[in-house]
Amino acid sequence: MIVKDTIKYKRFLDTKRQSGILHGFAGSYLPDFLFDFQKSLLEWSLRKGRSGIFADCGLGKTPMQLVWAENIVRETNKPVLVITPLAVSHQTISEGEKFGIEVSRSIDGRHGCGITVTNYERLHHFSPSDFDGVVCDESSILKSFDGQRKALITDFMRKVPYRLLCTATAAPNDYIELGTSSEALGELGYVDMLNQFFINDQNTTAPNRFWDGGGWRFKHHAEQSFWRWVSSWARAIRRPSDLGFDDQGFDLPPLDIQETVVSAKTIKQGMLFDVAAVGLQDEREARRRTISERCEAAASIVNETTRPAVMWCHLNDEGNTLKAMVPGSVQVAGVDSDDMKESKFRDFQDGNIRVLITKPKIGAFGLNWQHCSHMTYFPSHSYEQYYQAIRRCWRFGQTNPVMVNLVSTDADERIVENLTRKSKAADKMFSDLIQYMNDALSVKRNQEYEEEVSIPSWL
Repeated sequence: MIVKDTIKYKRFLDTKRQSGILHGFAGSYLPDFLFDFQKSLLEWSLRKGRSGIFADCGLGKTPMQLVWAENIVRETNKPVLVITPLAVSHQTISEGEKFGIEVSRSIDGRHGCGITVTNYERLHHFSPSDFDGVVCDESSILKSFDGQRKALITDFMRKVPYRLLCTATAAPNDYIELGTSSEALGELGYVDMLNQFFINDQNTTAPNRFWDGGGWRFKHHAEQSFWRWVSSWARAIRRPSDLGFDDQGFDLPPLDIQETVVSAKTIKQGMLFDVAAVGLQDEREARRRTISERCEAAASIVNETTRPAVMWCHLNDEGNTLKAMVPGSVQVAGVDSDDMKESKFRDFQDGNIRVLITKPKIGAFGLNWQHCSHMTYFPSHSYEQYYQAIRRCWRFGQTNPVMVNLVSTDADERIVENLTRKSKAADKMFSDLIQYMNDALSVKRNQEYEEEVSIPSWL
């Protein structure tokens, strides 16, 4: 017997897909200073209650975070904690002042009844029971921390009712990171995600294999279901038109990437000439053997100009050598205190320092250096660090063409090729997420029709 049973059919459909649930409410505060696409993202995020916004650099994640937090405060009458990378908390406060949203900063666990901002390094001073909302700014930085601190951040989030993750790059070369984000939001844990959508057969040539996933690949026909699931708790946007809005005012300036390949003065023992390194051990040996040559080339490029510049390095010896070769430069190093790092970053942003030297894992997340349009970079295998480093300057709102000088040696050939490969993988992942996100929205619009379909009574 065929009957209409819309409620039973909806439950049946829900058992067949991972679509997430709503934990939030309709926002009451969407001020006029927001762009239409930002309002759209916030309306969805507030209804969702626990969500991720993956918006490219310069699309206004900070004002969106602050408006999201202000809505939570107004709805619950309890405070919200915004957690940021080093020095970004000051930017968040400045943005709050610009838009008339009160934000206080704390480093010791004390807080008011509204929005409080702190750094990831200070989170252990705070108790999740004091807050009804938490924002993780530049959430992709989580994998830069050790396991203990990452676990602390994830555990903190899981104990707060309303949660927002914001980043410009969601898992550019390792989809498994999406599982850790999902876990923090209360969706599938990353182990459950793997079991649901993936299989590990150690087949390094299998299609859809992760670049760094240890053999993990999509189960047969699971890719579409995976992206539909991600789209249920995350929204990705590279430009307003990804959500159907006008791109006017959001045009990136030209990006000029030039590679300078220098010759090693000292050849590896047993070799007649320098060749591409094979394996991580060879790459580390070549990197240390060519510190002087690479730093000389980078310093020569920066010393020929008078404009602001960022010099990215990965080794302490690289940073120290660059500082000695570039007059007036300032280095932000791991040995600096958190307060000292923040002070130097702010001085560079305010124009008090012309040349800043630092590592991507220290300064590549969240900071806005639109006053600078020149950088040098020593390539490594981390695409995310490379992407984030470039986007400190190459972002919406930058008015000048951005020059990036990649300084490498013949031994770095494999590293540069790997960065190119990961760049293509990241672009595909982001495109897939946007495509399936829009497909999911279309399905949702037709959901009422689908739920009215006649079905067998035995379902």
